[in-house]
Amino acid sequence: MTMRTVPLRQVPGDSFVHRLWAGTKLLIVLILGLMTWALPSWPALGMVAGVVIVTALIAGIPLGAIPRPPWWFWGLIGIGVAVNASFAGLAGALVFLRATALALVLVGSSILVIWTTPMADVAPAIARLMRPLRWFRLPVDEWAVSIALCLRGLPMLIEELRMLRAAHKLRPVARGRTDHPSAEMGILDLITAAMSSALRRSSEMAEAITARGGTGRLTAHPSGPGRADAVALLAIGVACAIAITATVLL
Repeated sequence: MTMRTVPLRQVPGDSFVHRLWAGTKLLIVLILGLMTWALPSWPALGMVAGVVIVTALIAGIPLGAIPRPPWWFWGLIGIGVAVNASFAGLAGALVFLRATALALVLVGSSILVIWTTPMADVAPAIARLMRPLRWFRLPVDEWAVSIALCLRGLPMLIEELRMLRAAHKLRPVARGRTDHPSAEMGILDLITAAMSSALRRSSEMAEAITARGGTGRLTAHPSGPGRADAVALLAIGVACAIAITATVLL
Protein backbone atom coordinates (compact mmCIF):
# COMPACT_ATOMS: atom_id res chain seq x y z
CA MET A 1 0.00 0.00 0.00
CA THR A 2 1.35 3.41 -0.91
CA MET A 3 0.79 6.64 0.92
CA ARG A 4 -1.85 8.78 -0.70
CA THR A 5 -0.76 12.28 -1.66
CA VAL A 6 -2.01 15.03 0.64
CA PRO A 7 -3.74 17.76 -1.41
CA LEU A 8 -1.58 20.78 -0.54
CA ARG A 9 -4.20 23.27 -1.66
CA GLN A 10 -7.13 25.06 -0.10
CA VAL A 11 -10.18 22.94 0.64
CA PRO A 12 -13.27 25.06 -0.19
CA GLY A 13 -15.46 26.04 2.72
CA ASP A 14 -16.99 28.91 4.68
CA SER A 15 -16.41 27.75 8.23
CA PHE A 16 -15.09 29.68 11.20
CA VAL A 17 -11.61 28.38 10.47
CA HIS A 18 -11.72 29.48 6.82
CA ARG A 19 -12.72 33.02 7.83
CA LEU A 20 -9.80 33.50 10.20
CA TRP A 21 -7.02 35.84 9.12
CA ALA A 22 -4.04 34.02 7.66
CA GLY A 23 -1.70 35.72 10.14
CA THR A 24 -3.73 34.36 13.06
CA LYS A 25 -3.35 30.81 11.79
CA LEU A 26 0.39 31.29 11.37
CA LEU A 27 0.63 32.69 14.90
CA ILE A 28 -1.31 29.71 16.29
CA VAL A 29 1.02 27.26 14.55
CA LEU A 30 4.02 29.19 15.91
CA ILE A 31 2.60 29.20 19.45
CA LEU A 32 1.83 25.49 19.37
CA GLY A 33 5.24 24.71 17.92
CA LEU A 34 7.10 26.73 20.53
CA MET A 35 5.07 25.27 23.38
CA THR A 36 5.58 21.65 22.31
CA TRP A 37 9.26 22.34 21.64
CA ALA A 38 9.81 23.87 25.08
CA LEU A 39 7.44 21.44 26.84
CA PRO A 40 7.30 18.16 24.88
CA SER A 41 5.04 16.39 27.37
CA TRP A 42 2.17 14.05 26.61
CA PRO A 43 -0.49 16.54 27.83
CA ALA A 44 0.95 19.25 25.56
CA LEU A 45 1.13 16.91 22.57
CA GLY A 46 -2.39 15.67 23.26
CA MET A 47 -3.64 19.25 23.43
CA VAL A 48 -2.05 20.11 20.07
CA ALA A 49 -3.42 16.93 18.49
CA GLY A 50 -6.87 17.76 19.88
CA VAL A 51 -6.68 21.29 18.46
CA VAL A 52 -5.74 19.92 15.03
CA ILE A 53 -8.56 17.34 15.06
CA VAL A 54 -11.23 19.77 16.30
CA THR A 55 -10.10 22.42 13.80
CA ALA A 56 -10.27 19.89 10.95
CA LEU A 57 -13.79 18.90 11.99
CA ILE A 58 -14.93 22.53 12.19
CA ALA A 59 -13.37 23.27 8.80
CA GLY A 60 -15.12 20.29 7.24
CA ILE A 61 -11.95 18.65 5.94
CA PRO A 62 -12.98 15.41 4.16
CA LEU A 63 -11.59 12.14 5.41
CA GLY A 64 -10.27 11.39 1.93
CA ALA A 65 -7.77 14.24 2.30
CA ILE A 66 -6.09 12.60 5.29
CA PRO A 67 -3.04 10.57 4.22
CA ARG A 68 -2.73 6.90 5.10
CA PRO A 69 0.91 6.01 5.76
CA PRO A 70 2.15 2.72 4.27
CA TRP A 71 3.13 -0.25 6.37
CA TRP A 72 6.86 0.54 6.19
CA PHE A 73 6.25 3.92 7.90
CA TRP A 74 4.89 2.20 10.98
CA GLY A 75 7.66 -0.39 10.63
CA LEU A 76 10.31 2.33 10.84
CA ILE A 77 8.64 3.73 13.95
CA GLY A 78 8.62 0.25 15.47
CA ILE A 79 12.33 -0.18 14.67
CA GLY A 80 13.09 3.20 16.23
CA VAL A 81 11.21 2.25 19.38
CA ALA A 82 13.05 -1.06 19.59
CA VAL A 83 16.48 0.53 19.07
CA ASN A 84 15.88 3.24 21.67
CA ALA A 85 14.46 0.72 24.13
CA SER A 86 17.52 -1.52 23.75
CA PHE A 87 19.93 1.35 24.51
CA ALA A 88 17.96 3.47 27.00
CA GLY A 89 15.13 1.25 28.15
CA LEU A 90 11.51 2.29 28.42
CA ALA A 91 12.42 5.95 28.99
CA GLY A 92 14.29 6.10 25.68
CA ALA A 93 11.37 4.52 23.82
CA LEU A 94 8.97 7.07 25.31
CA VAL A 95 11.26 9.94 24.30
CA PHE A 96 11.37 8.62 20.73
CA LEU A 97 7.58 8.28 20.64
CA ARG A 98 7.18 11.83 21.96
CA ALA A 99 9.53 13.16 19.27
CA THR A 100 7.61 11.28 16.56
CA ALA A 101 4.27 12.53 17.87
CA LEU A 102 5.65 16.09 17.99
CA ALA A 103 6.72 15.92 14.35
CA LEU A 104 3.37 14.48 13.26
CA VAL A 105 1.21 17.04 15.05
CA LEU A 106 3.32 19.97 13.81
CA VAL A 107 3.15 18.71 10.23
CA GLY A 108 -0.59 18.20 10.63
CA SER A 109 -1.14 21.74 11.96
CA SER A 110 0.93 23.22 9.12
CA ILE A 111 -1.00 21.29 6.46
CA LEU A 112 -4.25 22.36 8.11
CA VAL A 113 -3.26 26.01 7.56
CA ILE A 114 -2.68 25.29 3.87
CA TRP A 115 -6.02 23.49 3.61
CA THR A 116 -7.99 26.43 5.03
CA THR A 117 -6.05 29.47 3.75
CA PRO A 118 -5.88 30.95 0.24
CA MET A 119 -2.27 31.23 -0.86
CA ALA A 120 -2.87 34.85 -1.90
CA ASP A 121 -3.42 35.76 1.78
CA VAL A 122 -0.16 34.28 3.06
CA ALA A 123 2.30 36.90 1.77
CA PRO A 124 0.35 39.92 3.12
CA ALA A 125 -0.07 38.19 6.49
CA ILE A 126 3.63 37.38 6.78
CA ALA A 127 4.57 40.93 5.77
CA ARG A 128 2.24 42.36 8.43
CA LEU A 129 3.49 40.02 11.15
CA MET A 130 7.11 40.91 10.39
CA ARG A 131 6.43 44.64 10.19
CA PRO A 132 8.50 45.42 13.34
CA LEU A 133 11.56 44.13 11.49
CA ARG A 134 11.30 47.09 9.12
CA TRP A 135 12.76 49.22 11.90
CA PHE A 136 16.03 47.35 11.33
CA ARG A 137 15.79 47.97 7.54
CA LEU A 138 15.32 44.27 6.80
CA PRO A 139 13.75 43.17 3.47
CA VAL A 140 10.44 42.06 4.99
CA ASP A 141 8.44 42.23 1.74
CA GLU A 142 11.03 40.17 -0.13
CA TRP A 143 11.00 37.52 2.61
CA ALA A 144 7.21 37.39 2.61
CA VAL A 145 7.07 37.03 -1.17
CA SER A 146 9.72 34.29 -1.14
CA ILE A 147 7.86 32.28 1.51
CA ALA A 148 4.53 32.71 -0.28
CA LEU A 149 5.99 31.66 -3.64
CA CYS A 150 7.61 28.61 -2.05
CA LEU A 151 4.27 27.56 -0.57
CA ARG A 152 2.57 28.19 -3.90
CA GLY A 153 5.18 26.28 -5.86
CA LEU A 154 5.28 23.20 -3.62
CA PRO A 155 1.98 21.69 -4.88
CA MET A 156 3.07 22.41 -8.46
CA LEU A 157 6.37 20.62 -7.88
CA ILE A 158 4.65 17.60 -6.33
CA GLU A 159 2.23 17.43 -9.26
CA GLU A 160 5.15 17.71 -11.69
CA LEU A 161 6.90 14.76 -10.02
CA ARG A 162 3.74 12.69 -10.26
CA MET A 163 3.32 13.53 -13.95
CA LEU A 164 6.95 12.67 -14.72
CA ARG A 165 6.64 9.35 -12.93
CA ALA A 166 3.36 8.51 -14.67
CA ALA A 167 4.72 9.51 -18.09
CA HIS A 168 7.77 7.31 -17.59
CA LYS A 169 5.62 4.31 -16.70
CA LEU A 170 3.70 4.73 -19.98
CA ARG A 171 6.86 4.49 -22.09
CA PRO A 172 7.00 1.23 -24.08
CA VAL A 173 9.95 -1.03 -23.32
CA ALA A 174 11.30 -3.39 -25.94
CA ARG A 175 11.09 -7.07 -25.07
CA GLY A 176 14.31 -8.32 -23.61
CA ARG A 177 15.64 -4.80 -22.92
CA THR A 178 14.27 -4.27 -19.42
CA ASP A 179 17.84 -4.00 -18.12
CA HIS A 180 18.59 -1.00 -20.35
CA PRO A 181 19.35 2.22 -18.38
CA SER A 182 16.40 3.98 -20.06
CA ALA A 183 13.98 1.32 -18.82
CA GLU A 184 13.99 2.70 -15.28
CA MET A 185 14.05 6.21 -13.91
CA GLY A 186 16.19 6.66 -10.87
CA ILE A 187 15.59 9.21 -8.15
CA LEU A 188 18.37 11.44 -9.52
CA ASP A 189 16.81 11.42 -12.99
CA LEU A 190 13.44 12.29 -11.53
CA ILE A 191 14.86 15.15 -9.46
CA THR A 192 16.86 16.51 -12.42
CA ALA A 193 13.80 16.53 -14.68
CA ALA A 194 11.68 18.15 -11.94
CA MET A 195 14.31 20.86 -11.34
CA SER A 196 14.45 21.62 -15.07
CA SER A 197 10.68 21.98 -15.18
CA ALA A 198 10.69 24.08 -11.98
CA LEU A 199 13.25 26.48 -13.46
CA ARG A 200 11.10 26.91 -16.55
CA ARG A 201 7.99 27.50 -14.44
CA SER A 202 9.82 29.99 -12.20
CA SER A 203 10.91 31.99 -15.24
CA GLU A 204 7.34 32.10 -16.51
CA MET A 205 6.04 33.07 -13.06
CA ALA A 206 8.62 35.86 -12.76
CA GLU A 207 7.55 37.29 -16.12
CA ALA A 208 3.88 37.11 -15.07
CA ILE A 209 4.59 38.88 -11.76
CA THR A 210 6.57 41.61 -13.53
CA ALA A 211 3.76 42.13 -16.04
CA ARG A 212 1.27 42.57 -13.17
CA GLY A 213 3.24 45.27 -11.38
CA GLY A 214 5.99 43.43 -9.51
CA THR A 215 6.13 41.71 -6.15
CA GLY A 216 4.80 44.72 -4.25
CA ARG A 217 1.23 43.80 -5.13
CA LEU A 218 1.65 40.37 -3.56
CA THR A 219 2.04 41.87 -0.09
CA ALA A 220 -0.41 44.76 -0.50
CA HIS A 221 -3.62 43.25 0.84
CA PRO A 222 -6.07 45.04 3.15
CA SER A 223 -6.94 41.97 5.24
CA GLY A 224 -6.30 41.96 8.97
CA PRO A 225 -7.38 40.38 12.26
CA GLY A 226 -10.90 40.70 13.62
CA ARG A 227 -12.98 39.56 16.58
CA ALA A 228 -12.96 35.96 15.44
CA ASP A 229 -9.15 36.01 15.46
CA ALA A 230 -9.13 37.32 19.03
CA VAL A 231 -11.49 34.52 20.08
CA ALA A 232 -9.28 31.91 18.40
CA LEU A 233 -6.10 33.23 20.03
CA LEU A 234 -7.84 33.35 23.42
CA ALA A 235 -8.99 29.74 23.03
CA ILE A 236 -5.47 28.65 22.11
CA GLY A 237 -4.07 30.53 25.10
CA VAL A 238 -6.53 28.77 27.45
CA ALA A 239 -5.70 25.39 25.91
CA CYS A 240 -1.96 26.03 26.35
CA ALA A 241 -2.49 27.06 29.97
CA ILE A 242 -4.45 23.87 30.63
CA ALA A 243 -1.75 21.75 28.99
CA ILE A 244 1.02 23.44 31.00
CA THR A 245 -0.95 23.03 34.26
CA ALA A 246 -1.58 19.34 33.52
CA THR A 247 2.13 18.84 32.78
CA VAL A 248 3.17 20.47 36.05
CA LEU A 249 0.62 18.54 38.12
CA LEU A 250 1.53 15.21 36.53
